[in-house]
Amino acid sequence: MENINLAIVEDDAVIRESLENFLAVHPSLKIVLIAKSMEEFLEAIKDASRPTLDLILLDIELPGMSGIQGIYHIRQKYPEVDIVMLTTFEEEDKIFNSLCAGACSYISKRTPLATIREAIFTVHRGGSYMSPSIARKIAQHFMPKERKEGEQLSVRQKEIVQGIVDGLSYKMIADKLDISIDTVRDHIKRIYRTLEVNSKAEVIRKSLEGEI
Repeated sequence: MENINLAIVEDDAVIRESLENFLAVHPSLKIVLIAKSMEEFLEAIKDASRPTLDLILLDIELPGMSGIQGIYHIRQKYPEVDIVMLTTFEEEDKIFNSLCAGACSYISKRTPLATIREAIFTVHRGGSYMSPSIARKIAQHFMPKERKEGEQLSVRQKEIVQGIVDGLSYKMIADKLDISIDTVRDHIKRIYRTLEVNSKAEVIRKSLEGEI
């Protein structure tokens, strides 16, 4: 029979107690450490008598040090432990930052407790688990993003591009379009970001080559 030593790092008392009460009844799961913050967890594992851990359920948004920041410190003490992020957030940047920092799975707190328990066993056996909504976000992130001709820039932004192509200064473009120079600068930043360029020369090239 499998024996999995668990730690739970979660600041929400209701979620923490729900996880503890549900998981503790399974004969293969042993909860050896529970903490309300990353600092409390690190204090509990700071010396040589720290508990043996196989898997950590780690909240991403904690008071003080975040779960993502804590992964580095966990790895110093437990280089082989499986880290499963528990979160109410599903933003891509948090997902990827967690995974890049060393987490192996990412589960929404809205996931049923029974599914979280199944995920623990999946991860312990060498697999990985992600809530379907999170897996979908990751798949969408890597899907090629189609750009439709003529829909990259707004009408105003195309007018500003034409001004750049015509060699007008920001002030001249602002006067011509009857807008402020700050508005021109803001549009140009958005144009650069949309076209994935870093200079007026690249904007002019794309315009002359018919890419805009």
